[in-house]
Amino acid sequence: MENIQDYIESGILEQYALGELSAAEQAAVEAQAASHPEIRAELEQVQAALGFYAEAHAITPPAAMRERVLNNVLAQISGPAATSSLRADVDAVAQTASRPAASTTQPVAANEAVVRPLSAAPVEVPASRSGWAIAASVALLLSLGGNMLLYSNWKSASSELVALQNEQARFATTSQVVEKKLGALQQENQVLRNDEFRAVALAGTKTAPTAHARVLFNPATHKVYVDVRSLPPLPADKQYQLWALDKGKPIDAGVLTVATATGEGLQHMKDIASAQTFAMTVEPAGGSAGPTLSTMTVVGNI
Repeated sequence: MENIQDYIESGILEQYALGELSAAEQAAVEAQAASHPEIRAELEQVQAALGFYAEAHAITPPAAMRERVLNNVLAQISGPAATSSLRADVDAVAQTASRPAASTTQPVAANEAVVRPLSAAPVEVPASRSGWAIAASVALLLSLGGNMLLYSNWKSASSELVALQNEQARFATTSQVVEKKLGALQQENQVLRNDEFRAVALAGTKTAPTAHARVLFNPATHKVYVDVRSLPPLPADKQYQLWALDKGKPIDAGVLTVATATGEGLQHMKDIASAQTFAMTVEPAGGSAGPTLSTMTVVGNI
């Protein structure tokens, strides 16, 4: 064994003495004790401290051993504050268990007969059983304290995990929004830099003289984009609808979204095979089958 002292201070000898190990683990401890005198001597001290040899030897557990056992266990399950609290509970149990019971025997005369009822006869508790009671009380306190700390740590870790998951969800949502906007900007840049698109300026009519917009039309691919510069705001039940006039016949090119109508980037409209003029009218939400000419807002020729 590389480090006998580490093995001694691991707490396995105390577990062996308390009977908490499996058969295989007990055999391993016994093999180590047989091979190493230091481990055998320490094991005998632990057993003596827990009461195995209390009747035969009347050995008081060394204070250093008690401190080492408590420090080794408490340091693994708690912080400084919890260690202090648990130590106080252990000391109280140990003092209570070791305090001698008050004597209730009354002095009697030398020639007087003594009669004691059977139910009141004192029962002597073996020292080994007292040692086991102390050990069991210590183990119970340590187990309760450890369970409380583990539960507290579990709740804290669970809360931190939920917060982390929420933060990851918010980050993922933000990333998706940014990627979508970046994709839209890249598409707009490709349209604006493409010489195949013709820019058709749409000027305001008498209905809205200050309105301005433009249409980007590609005769080869039939793609149509609209770019709003300025349009009057509409109520919620109305939308702007783009029309293409091909040889005087109006063709539906789609309705504008609220964002597009306020000037937020380009909007891809319906494909138009051929057109000489583009115009916008105000229609009910969702669009109309034909234009309402009295609401024409902007118009422009190619």
